[in-house]
Amino acid sequence: MSVTLSSATLPAVARTVAVPSYDRAALTAGILHFGVGNFHRAHQGVYLDALFETGKGHDFAIVGAGVLPLETAMRDKLAAQDFLTTVVEQDSDRSAARVTGPMIEFLPIGDAAAIVARLADPAIRIVSLTITEGGYFVDSTGHFDPAHPAIAADGAHPEAPKTVFGLIVAGLKARRARGVAPFTVMSCDNIPHNGAVTLDAVAGTAELSDPELAAFIRGQVAFPNSMVDRITPATSAREIEHLEATFGIADQWPVYCEEFKQWVMEDRFPTGRPALEEVGVTFVEDVAPYELMKIRILNGGHAAIAYPGVLLDIRFVHEVMEHPLIRAFLAKLTREEIIPVVPPVPDTSLEDYARLIEHRFSNPKIGDTAARLALDGSNRQPKFIVPTIRDRLAAGKGIDGLALVSALWCRALGGPSESGREMPLVDPNLDRIRTAAEAARTDPSAFLALKDVYGDLAADETFATAFATQLRSLWEKGVEATLRDYLA
Repeated sequence: MSVTLSSATLPAVARTVAVPSYDRAALTAGILHFGVGNFHRAHQGVYLDALFETGKGHDFAIVGAGVLPLETAMRDKLAAQDFLTTVVEQDSDRSAARVTGPMIEFLPIGDAAAIVARLADPAIRIVSLTITEGGYFVDSTGHFDPAHPAIAADGAHPEAPKTVFGLIVAGLKARRARGVAPFTVMSCDNIPHNGAVTLDAVAGTAELSDPELAAFIRGQVAFPNSMVDRITPATSAREIEHLEATFGIADQWPVYCEEFKQWVMEDRFPTGRPALEEVGVTFVEDVAPYELMKIRILNGGHAAIAYPGVLLDIRFVHEVMEHPLIRAFLAKLTREEIIPVVPPVPDTSLEDYARLIEHRFSNPKIGDTAARLALDGSNRQPKFIVPTIRDRLAAGKGIDGLALVSALWCRALGGPSESGREMPLVDPNLDRIRTAAEAARTDPSAFLALKDVYGDLAADETFATAFATQLRSLWEKGVEATLRDYLA
């Protein structure tokens, strides 16, 4: 019989899995976090839980916050189990579960008054974010878009903010008025230069209603860049049932993730931070080399295998990696086209890193899906693939494999899978990019005309020709034959 997870049942849960040994009642809030999803709980939450186990950092417990209606269900599930989370780390030959407890509160979703009041509390020294790549209001030029309706509304009514950035601005304004030092804003999202992007969004939102405050933010508030990494699939009934059957725990929203995790961060926290270096976080002066390595090799690799996977109706990522042509495609693309334009990383072998990525993608325990990797291509391709294409072209180097990645995405958008099934693609710009992909079947330039994705690359004859050749092959010969041609 399973045990329903809660603070009261921890002694019973402890008979089968590890639980917090620290006194959660003695924790005090030091971090307010926007976007309490699976990645946050498997990454930042796990690091803090490990630190709390050492007896340190107990004044940096997490308060959750959110602005999206869909987050209400998440909050309700966590509240019902006293904000505890079961994290199951899985490698190919082992699984380890632990109940983590670094979160002590989760504010009502969208309650601006409550969120701003907590942001104004001097005890809150860090505001962290996992709001996804698409949550930063970036326009087609790659810059913050102050004209976005949601941001414009916060600019017009700063006293009633509805976006994360409007709330942060209101919190900083309240602290400044009271003479309280500003908190550090720490993005934990998987985007290049995430601290700088967040600074632009916060200061850009403030600029609409209070230019003086915007200048203060740019000059006085810290926005450290970071690189975060841990493969963390969405939770489904599969994971909930597995946890109950294997460990005897009824958790409404457990997190399953790989064993590997990494966090590299700039050490810029004027109001203090937890001693996360004691539990494996790397603090550096410049995170850019680590970030570029991860974005190009890991995230670029995800893009490379996602679309052939869904086109061939392969569900799980480890099964995609079992397909010999796709695995060979990833290996060749990574070593011949991606690694040569990744700058050196301190104390790191890029070849070893590439092998580690292949091992992680092949983990059969994770249950990550090709459909998840194929999500949000219009936001991910410009960050994870297009910059590598540009660097290759600038160096006069070949881009056939990268053009094939773009063509596979276009083919996946432009029609059903090779067996005729509807493609499981989710994208905030799906209608627009699907229309372009359908037109590209006869006119490949129609897809490259997506300026928010490709910018001026349509005018580059080398790339345009390679893309058209690969797309034509995918439609005429199919995925496997096209991959064979690339590998020949």
